[in-house]
Order: sequence, then structure tokens, then C-alpha cells
Amino acid sequence: MARKASVARANELTGGFASAQKNIVVQFGDRERGTEELLQLIKADALSKGLKDSDFEKVDVYIKPEEHKVFYVVNSDVSGSVDF
Repeated sequence: MARKASVARANELTGGFASAQKNIVVQFGDRERGTEELLQLIKADALSKGLKDSDFEKVDVYIKPEEHKVFYVVNSDVSGSVDF
């Protein structure tokens, strides 16, 4: 019985949803953007503001498709937006 519980716990930590490949796409009107594409745009914009790649610790993203904008905050300090 203990072995089954250990296997189940290991699967929760290493398998299933946590390790499944994911693809998220935001659609609005005739436009669509994948999350990886949006994150690359955000990274490029933040780097253009003087951040270094090693400076990124936390990125908060707010998608507002009705405004055709994606707003972001890096490390609770640097903010900006990119076009959706």
C-alpha cells in the first residue's frame, strides 16, 4: 500500500498536468497571439529599457485585447506594454 502511495505522489510531482506540454493562445477579433510570442515581445521591450536578461526574477502580464495591448511589470519595478 505504501508503495502505491509513493508512486502516486511521484506522479503528481513529475507527471500529469505539471509536466504536460502546454500551448495557450489568446484570440481577439481577427488576431491571435501565443503566450510564448507575447513573452518574447515583452522581453525585447524590457531589454530595450535597460534590463539585462539576468535581471528578470518575476514578470506579471496583463492582456487587454480590447485595447490591443499587453501590459507587463518586471520585478514589481519596470513596467511597459506591447501591442497585441
